[in-house]
Amino acid sequence: MTEKYEFLADDFEFVSENKDDIKDVVMPAKPFWKDSIGRFIKNKGSVIGIIFIAVYILLAIVVPMISSWDYAAIDTSLANIEPNATHLFGTDNFGRDLFVRLWRGARVSLMIAFLAVFIDVIVGMTYGLISGYFGGKVDMILQRIQEVLNSIPTLVVLTLLLTVMKSSLFTIVIALSFTEWIPMSRITRAQVLKVKEDEFVLASRTLGASNFFIIFKEILPNIINQLIIMCMMTVPNAIFYEAYLSFVGLGLPVPEASLGTLINDGFEFFLIYPYQMLIPAVALAILMLCFNLVADGLRDALDPTMKEM
Repeated sequence: MTEKYEFLADDFEFVSENKDDIKDVVMPAKPFWKDSIGRFIKNKGSVIGIIFIAVYILLAIVVPMISSWDYAAIDTSLANIEPNATHLFGTDNFGRDLFVRLWRGARVSLMIAFLAVFIDVIVGMTYGLISGYFGGKVDMILQRIQEVLNSIPTLVVLTLLLTVMKSSLFTIVIALSFTEWIPMSRITRAQVLKVKEDEFVLASRTLGASNFFIIFKEILPNIINQLIIMCMMTVPNAIFYEAYLSFVGLGLPVPEASLGTLINDGFEFFLIYPYQMLIPAVALAILMLCFNLVADGLRDALDPTMKEM
């Protein structure tokens, strides 16, 4: 039997007299860069890291310019003075103010780091884009060249360079140019191989777009996030590389200063005047830690899926 239902007047009632109350709320669209900045700011470690880096850069520029002490001036009457109100970080074996030399050295180390990033972008990124996009024989030839270069230790390259060139900042940059771009090239090539067969690339190729247009207008914008992260990872590696070369005596010539040369100079007197080595070593450690924190923050901000893995 079919039951009959009778609806009464009070069976139904409006949720609200105001029709706006029952409308769906649509979240406003948020640009990717704003969303990335928001995620980056939420990472306290990255914010602290970028503040410290900004302070380092400011002090590296300002202190050597305004200080009454010259980073290269020798005065043996002031040799090995421990930190005090006049010489905040003390003096070295030649009477040079270590506070000024530290920030002069930080300037040189940062300059080398940013030059390494420039080399990564110009050489490594371009090499990886060409190798990954064209593939086939082009990729095979470029990868064999890369493997040959990578098989030669950078220290050997620098030693050979020093036989025909003087020890200088330019020599270190030339040594960096030989092999330091290879990790960036590999990352770029791997990212290109992932996206070059996607629909938007095939659509551009079908419409007659040139290879140059497809590489730099279609592929590069879709892989740039990973490359930015890789660039940030390059900075602490380059700083450590320069410090290592200076520590083994293959870095900058006297009286130039870098964080590596200061550690090397202080190492000779570590048992007598430990502050001469500990202060630049701590400064180097903090600087590298800050860049690593910023790189981790950029990784999480630009690629939030990495955080879930």
